[in-house]
Amino acid sequence: MRSTNRRTLIAAGLVLAATPAFAGPDAGLVRVALKTAKGVITLDLNAAKAPITTKNFLRYVDTRRYDGAKIYRASRADGDPNIGVIEGGLQGDPAKVFKPIPFESTLKTGLTHVDGTIAMASARPGTATADFFICVGPQPSFDATPAAPESGFAAFGQVVDGMDVVRAILASRTDLPTKFKAMKGEMLNPPVTIVSIRRSS
Repeated sequence: MRSTNRRTLIAAGLVLAATPAFAGPDAGLVRVALKTAKGVITLDLNAAKAPITTKNFLRYVDTRRYDGAKIYRASRADGDPNIGVIEGGLQGDPAKVFKPIPFESTLKTGLTHVDGTIAMASARPGTATADFFICVGPQPSFDATPAAPESGFAAFGQVVDGMDVVRAILASRTDLPTKFKAMKGEMLNPPVTIVSIRRSS
């Protein structure tokens, strides 16, 4: 894969705080609807297994800081354009990002990067703020290993509806210029607007 095997997924900046009590379709899950300009992606966030990361994401949701943000990147696997990740968020906007959160390793949560997994983007453990990515196809290289327990990314939920929207975004044009060499050929042109993200019953 071009760069999804590297820790070059954009680390926007900062975050942590309390949110209202969890509520969702099943115990420990919080359902949210991510409405984009290309359609709606429904996700179940696993508050039981990844409480820190889920609270972080929901703080941005509940304060509506994702409204008007962008899904700006689509990184496709070399040799298979149907596999990869899409990435979105606030891109480090200092007016909107909160402090970084502690890292929840996949070894700790038991959540792995499979098709439809949502995880936080970060440059290194403990730097995740608002930016996130969604996997298209399995991404085992993003999981921590016993030999490197602080490696990988913090998975915290799963797409339950709308993978057709995710795949459509992954397949979109990606030739917007970028100063990040590792992301050349991966920046969506144009980016996809996040209309809103809301909790849903």
